[in-house]
Amino acid sequence: MTADADLVVTGIGVVTETALDPEGKRTKGWFDHRAELGRGYKYLPRASQYLLAATARALTDTGAELADVPEDRRAITVGTNNGMSELQGEFDRTVIEGDSTLLSPATVPYFSVNLVGSRVAMEHGLKGFSLGVHSPRVAGLEAVQHGVRALRAGRARWLLTGAAESPLDWSEPGSAGSEDGAVTLVVERAEEVAARGGRAHGRVQVRSFLLPPPVADSPGGREQAERLLGAAFAALGLTRRSPQVWLIGGDDAVTGTVEAALGEGAIRASAGAGCLGPAVQVAALLREAFVEQLVIGVAAQGNVSVAHVVPGSR
Repeated sequence: MTADADLVVTGIGVVTETALDPEGKRTKGWFDHRAELGRGYKYLPRASQYLLAATARALTDTGAELADVPEDRRAITVGTNNGMSELQGEFDRTVIEGDSTLLSPATVPYFSVNLVGSRVAMEHGLKGFSLGVHSPRVAGLEAVQHGVRALRAGRARWLLTGAAESPLDWSEPGSAGSEDGAVTLVVERAEEVAARGGRAHGRVQVRSFLLPPPVADSPGGREQAERLLGAAFAALGLTRRSPQVWLIGGDDAVTGTVEAALGEGAIRASAGAGCLGPAVQVAALLREAFVEQLVIGVAAQGNVSVAHVVPGSR
């Protein structure tokens, strides 16, 4: 596949619960793994359950048979920050308060955050490559970036990409505002989709950079942010302010500097702990928007990802 290959999003799967109780906490029990997945998934980490459910929805949304793509040409890239936090917290408490022999054999294999997507890869034969991405706030967008780049390099011809999160362990600061859910996108070659008479939701490209907090908070921070944003826009083939901009970040120096560099007009959206917010916004725009837009995720640690979303077949 050449670097200029036309890649389109053909499937979207979203599993999230946005309703909060009167105290601002997420509704308990909003996801029923048996209803969504059937039997045999009880001991999977919540983020993996969400990802399986989102994948099932995305595959149905494509209207195509995955069996038509050889297993060694199917790939997966998944972003997560806190997908194993609750489980790792339980591991720590079990070992500290008891003994490592008390750890459950069913859950111990998920000690690694890289394994959030492992069950999806096994169940759907995604053998081209499997990549976990974990940069703060922007891991979901970076998963799209790395996956699309690999498709363009010929590493695969079919991609499942997105993000999955579950709440931080209760002992961690910010656990009450953690993100919870998953979003997946299926990316394919436009020519193959057209040949089967399929439908495209649109196109997504992502570019990322680092704006270190000391730089962002320095007298020249805004100018540096403008240069980095300009380079990202140019790599995406954009002028600086042609599309509508969604800025997803927290109350920190890096987000504030990026917002100032963008100038007036950006829509600011807050995000909880995790990398789900920007990915969910991309999925929403692919489904609902009519014009090209930008989704910019920003982490307090300096990670910035710019996603160019072009809805429909345009």
